[in-house]
Amino acid sequence: MKKRQVVMKSGRSSTTSSSTIRNVRYGECQKNHAANIGGYAVDGCREFMASGAEGTTGALTCAACGCHRNFHRKEVNTEVV
Repeated sequence: MKKRQVVMKSGRSSTTSSSTIRNVRYGECQKNHAANIGGYAVDGCREFMASGAEGTTGALTCAACGCHRNFHRKEVNTEVV
């Protein structure tokens, strides 16, 4: 496992101020249901829909296919304001 060194620079600019807004959306399910037999098959779930309220364990399970949220493709939209 490779180690990475992260260098963070902090500086303040008095002329500009900005904030970043990130919107996260989970798309189609990419779980391979035939991996145990050496094949490839997905279930066709097109979008993650939480089966419970935010903050519960049901919020991490898809209501359509029953998979965990991590199996769904993550789309991050970043907007600088």
